[in-house]
Amino acid sequence: MTEPTGRLAAYWERRLDRLDEKERRRARRLPGWRNRRHRRPLAAVLVVADLALIAGAANFSVGSPWVFSVLWLGGVLAGGSAFVLLRTLTGLMCGGFSRMLDEREREWRHRVTYTGYQILSYLMLVALIYGLVVAHAEDGGSRGVMMLSALLVTGTTVPSILLGWALPDDDPEDFEEGMGNA
Repeated sequence: MTEPTGRLAAYWERRLDRLDEKERRRARRLPGWRNRRHRRPLAAVLVVADLALIAGAANFSVGSPWVFSVLWLGGVLAGGSAFVLLRTLTGLMCGGFSRMLDEREREWRHRVTYTGYQILSYLMLVALIYGLVVAHAEDGGSRGVMMLSALLVTGTTVPSILLGWALPDDDPEDFEEGMGNA
């Protein structure tokens, strides 16, 4: 009763295998940092960077171009670095699809992605209201787009922030066993 896999199914399986291999390599990075003591400061840096992006977007074409540049570039650099590190330290729980996730990790992923989706929806409402408020101002369209982009970036970082802050420490014995199997 089993039929041969189609071209699309075979492609999907190869894609999942590549993602799993990529996650196995990433799981070997920074093993001493996979605890709350290292993840929480990164989550705080990411929150501050998101707030800097929002402040920069609010200041866009209204205040000094230097203030905008410092806030925007500082937020992008600090937030991007913290985001990449948090993604490495939390695995693919916050956004990716992985067959390697266990039940606990799947539960965490579902929780944070649902919460992140809700927060992103509310942030998009805030961006809509902001766009309506500044629509008739000078450079209203570009100001609205800058705020939309800042709030969109903020909303997409929420799952990583939540996992970085709330995820319990891994059991070192489990991590060592997982390293031996790879």
